[in-house]
Amino acid sequence: MESNEGAKYSGSEGYRVKLDQFEGPLDLLLFLVRKNEVDIYDIPIARITEEFLEYLELIEILDLDLAGDFLAVASTLIHIKSRVLLPEAPEEEDAEDPRLEIVRPLLEYARLKDAAVKLEGRHMLFRDVFSRDFVAEEMHEETEEELISVSLFDLLSAFKRVVEFSSRTKTLELEQHEYSLEDKMTDVLERLRAVKNVLFIELFSSTNRSELIVTFLALLELIRVGMVRVFQNTADGAIRVFLVPERGGKSPDA
Repeated sequence: MESNEGAKYSGSEGYRVKLDQFEGPLDLLLFLVRKNEVDIYDIPIARITEEFLEYLELIEILDLDLAGDFLAVASTLIHIKSRVLLPEAPEEEDAEDPRLEIVRPLLEYARLKDAAVKLEGRHMLFRDVFSRDFVAEEMHEETEEELISVSLFDLLSAFKRVVEFSSRTKTLELEQHEYSLEDKMTDVLERLRAVKNVLFIELFSSTNRSELIVTFLALLELIRVGMVRVFQNTADGAIRVFLVPERGGKSPDA
């Protein structure tokens, strides 16, 4: 990740966060297909394209270092959508379904990803993250098998709901403030050191859009460097943020 030392966010000047450990555009497509519970061979291209573009817009607002690859896939989806919506000429009635342009690579990617997960094994999910004792204690004696890792898109989806809820229920502050990424990281760590884990939504009490964004970026950076982890108990369950203790039981310094 590029150094963000002293970085500020005021809503007009941002800073770029590199997320080389997170997922790419095909992961987002799989996420949307599974979230909508649709057949991968019969993707509702208009709906999936619209949702994909919503996530792309959020990625661009957050200035994540992911937009380039996502833009390429977005262009493909828009092209496919235009072909699907155009009326077919008589000579094109037997033409190949234009959605196959994205279905084929998506299927291949899904197969490779599922195979990688099986080879890695369930226990590898927690290697260098939590000890078994820590997981049992922090999750109130629930087993590792009951924990579900949270993807970048789960986090983006949850953050999108936070912003939408703030917009509906409160007047977002329009004053220009500068927020330090490092200060927000410290705030999150201090809170976790006091209570060990919190609900994702509890990190976002501000009505200032810029502060909401920098808090989310701070969380992503803490995840990237391995100082916190996020999990769910069920696929649609509430996301909970955990402090990762240092070996020996001490918490990492900010």
